[in-house]
Amino acid sequence: MNKNKLNIIKGDITKLAVDIIVNAANKSLLGGGGVDGAIHKAGGSEILDECIKIRNKQGGCKTGEAVITTGGKLKANYVIHTVGPVWNGGKNHEEELLSNCYRNSLTLAYEHGAKSIAFPCISTGIYRFPKELAAKIAIDEATKFLQRQEIINEVIFVCFDDETYNIYSILLNDA
Repeated sequence: MNKNKLNIIKGDITKLAVDIIVNAANKSLLGGGGVDGAIHKAGGSEILDECIKIRNKQGGCKTGEAVITTGGKLKANYVIHTVGPVWNGGKNHEEELLSNCYRNSLTLAYEHGAKSIAFPCISTGIYRFPKELAAKIAIDEATKFLQRQEIINEVIFVCFDDETYNIYSILLNDA
């Protein structure tokens, strides 16, 4: 796999012109704080309307799973909403659930013919997942997925702060 397919930036995921951005959603899919609130605000009511339809059909989104909606007013065509695990000391399969978030999001992106996808740092905010462990999981899952297919040719990890950006930089340089 070409390492150039994995990129990191520090910035605002809602401003990216990519095929798909991923939302670190909550189980209700109705928006919330952090990146979830920012994506819903920037994308407009179309995203929320589709989230409500999904919720009415299947009762929200379980931890580790992913669903897809329009990108609304975003530059991205679609938003994949995935629910990351709340960190509880690693006692409740948090690593496996976070791996599922990335794997299921990449699978949905692949199924929708996406060439580019941008991820926030899932579960590292209010859900308290350790940032370095989360970054390792994200990079590992993206690397494995990119080796198995040829449609997606860019995965961008969008970091909100310097600390997280530096963690991803070190891990990607060591890869």
